[in-house]
Amino acid sequence: MTLAEALSWFPLWILRGFVLFFGLIWGSFLNVVIYRLPREMSVVRPASHCPGCGKPIAGYDNVPVFGYLLLRGRARCCGVKMSPRYPLVELLGGLLSLAILEAIILKMPDQTPALRALAIYGADFAVCMGLVAAAFIDAEHMFLPDSITFGGIVLGLATATLRGLPLTQSFIGAVTGFVGIWLPFNFLYKRVLGRTGMGLGDAKLMALAGAWFGWPGAVFVLFAGAVQGSLFALVMKLLGIELGLPQAVKEDIEEMKREAAAGDQEAIEALAGDPLAEAHGGMRMPFGPFLILGCLELLLAGEWIASKLSPLFGPI
Repeated sequence: MTLAEALSWFPLWILRGFVLFFGLIWGSFLNVVIYRLPREMSVVRPASHCPGCGKPIAGYDNVPVFGYLLLRGRARCCGVKMSPRYPLVELLGGLLSLAILEAIILKMPDQTPALRALAIYGADFAVCMGLVAAAFIDAEHMFLPDSITFGGIVLGLATATLRGLPLTQSFIGAVTGFVGIWLPFNFLYKRVLGRTGMGLGDAKLMALAGAWFGWPGAVFVLFAGAVQGSLFALVMKLLGIELGLPQAVKEDIEEMKREAAAGDQEAIEALAGDPLAEAHGGMRMPFGPFLILGCLELLLAGEWIASKLSPLFGPI
């Protein structure tokens, strides 16, 4: 069955509504991942519960976005204020799902096999969800979970041919992306200044970008992340907003210092290799969210970006 034949079964508004709702549901699950994964908790059990009193959240209160709006941002059980991050992440899940349909699937040739189109949607949606979760985790905890970065790399390699990217180019892109960050900012930087310049998670994230888009795409993601991160830092500086370490990171470091003082060798080694533990004031912000923004831009607007920037980055 071709894509055109499959699309003829449903009015487009039904399909758009379905993929939007599908993304909202997974966005709701992402909130669980964002909260629990950095805390090494199961993302499956227990079921969603109130952060204030711990009571399970009823299904009718857990409807993505609308549940938050109807309850005016407060838990029904105890009235504790809920973070606006919850509806934001849910909305991002829905909008990204819809964007994949509009920007990628509906632009495919009519004769594309329907199963191939479905596989492309599934792979693209999965990496988008992983990247969104990674961005929020990095923003709050300033680290990128291996389960997301490594999972994204494997998925990128496994689905390379779906994007018309030979497996060898996907593999070379992953290696280039990793080495491009690890060599100057971890290996050389540490030997010259005695500390790392960037986290190893950023190198793994660049490997993910290379696996998905090849080495020219990884170069673009690094360039786009650096430009957008610099602009954000400039705006914050002009507004007089100082970006210090997030509260969660400060608490993690203090806990490690207590454990190190008690003689915990693991904590001592972790502090020695953690550039955040050496931070003394100044602007501190994670680079991961800006790299992730570059990945999403390339995924959803790759043709336009390629037409504008191919002279600089090669065949993106």
